[in-house]
Amino acid sequence: MPILDWIGKEKVINHHMEVPFRVLEPSYTYGEDSGNMIIHGDNLSALKSLLPRYEGKIRCIYIDPPYNTGNEGWVYNDNVNDPRIRKWLGEVVGTEGEDLSRHDKWLCMMYPRLKLLHRLLAEDGVIFISIDSNEQLNLRYICDEIFGKQNFITELIWQKKKGGSNDSRYVAVEHEYIAMYGKNITALEKIFVKYDDSYTSRYKEEDEKGKFFWDTFKRKSGKQYYPITCPDGTILEKDDNGEPISWLRSEQRFLSDLEEGEVRIIKINGKWTVHFKQRMPLGYKPRSIITEYGTTSEGAEELKTIFKKTNIFSNPKPVALISFLLKFKSDDEMIVLDSFAGSGTTAHAVLNMNKQDGGNRKFILIEMCDYAETITAERVKRVIDGYGDGKKAVDGTGGGFTFYELGETLLNGDLLNENVGADKIREYVYFTETKQELEHHPDEPYFMGKYLDTAYYFYYEKDSVTTLDRKFLHTVKTKAESYVMYADRCFLSDEQLEKFHITFKKIPRDIARL
Repeated sequence: MPILDWIGKEKVINHHMEVPFRVLEPSYTYGEDSGNMIIHGDNLSALKSLLPRYEGKIRCIYIDPPYNTGNEGWVYNDNVNDPRIRKWLGEVVGTEGEDLSRHDKWLCMMYPRLKLLHRLLAEDGVIFISIDSNEQLNLRYICDEIFGKQNFITELIWQKKKGGSNDSRYVAVEHEYIAMYGKNITALEKIFVKYDDSYTSRYKEEDEKGKFFWDTFKRKSGKQYYPITCPDGTILEKDDNGEPISWLRSEQRFLSDLEEGEVRIIKINGKWTVHFKQRMPLGYKPRSIITEYGTTSEGAEELKTIFKKTNIFSNPKPVALISFLLKFKSDDEMIVLDSFAGSGTTAHAVLNMNKQDGGNRKFILIEMCDYAETITAERVKRVIDGYGDGKKAVDGTGGGFTFYELGETLLNGDLLNENVGADKIREYVYFTETKQELEHHPDEPYFMGKYLDTAYYFYYEKDSVTTLDRKFLHTVKTKAESYVMYADRCFLSDEQLEKFHITFKKIPRDIARL
């Protein structure tokens, strides 16, 4: 498999492992305390901070990263020259970064973020990445490397505009790309987008045209077709398409293979017609060319209706597009992550879908820029409460979210940052040990959890020295084959540790000051 190389790659290929864990500090909760999150801060740090709770749990990721067009004139600097990115490149890549092309910079910026997104994605999860021709090929190369070429699903083509002028010198470019990868394509369920209610209403058990009736036909061996008897005694020998009632074209199944009652008939305008249960359309396989799910102009109009002003974002994604992509996953309780949140379209789509089908999907948005509060979060608030006037008025979806800022790092060098609360420290320690989410046990406060029949204890007090001794062992309630126990000191002998199957680990902090 071809591997893409660029200046600075060796400095960023494992950089995600060096990014320190930071605490997510809640600023406020708006509406319901629903588990939805909007995080303001660098998405590299924010993604790393999500790992203890969400590694391997995100079933759908959508990102709309900078396209690197060279256009300096809008709020999301596409030339990857934002001062924060330049500072980060200088720190990570060093003086070598001064010679980077804009494509090198873009690749350096994207690579570690995609590595963390890969870790957060569930085994049966999918990631969608919007891009245009400036970095399309580079994106495919690094995604093949990170996600695995075998997990590439397709590259969708979205018609972002229809007609009109274009700033291209030679060809009016009307499309963008959406790269689609799975975490493990062998674990991925078949993608089958359901029709909405307007399409399926005529297939309900009862509607304005009458009731469906189940036929009670008998299997008859040796027959090439199977007449159906209607409730009034009428015998039908052909289906509603005028063909002999013998088999189901959609699945190539003979009527003789079906269970009793898998065919139903309905009387419309005095005439009986046959409907096979298996032929009722539940949905369709999505196509790779997207032409009917919104345009950037529609995305801009949505923002105009919400904020009552124009030019908030250039070329924003419409809600219809994100909603369509989210339907690729049929899970109505999944967590959806967008680490380049922009104006908050992904949250808007999630809230709309929950309102429509009663789902309980959650969203996590990450936005680095200062408009995370004034645009991203503000849009979500208005979607929750309702927005627009007159004929353009849109009812609220309900729901809520918590707004977070990136807090302090969990470590100062090799030592714990004791300004961070004990729960956050325990969450981090348990994650580094097990890659699992911290459990809570009020009756056993130092117990973090049990994983693979090993019990983990973190015996920590901020203002006092803790000692692993026989007295502490008497407080242990959880039975396990082995134990990992953190404390400041250990007064148990090696023989005692071996006897009780305990691995002692010293808490990394300066206890001389206590």
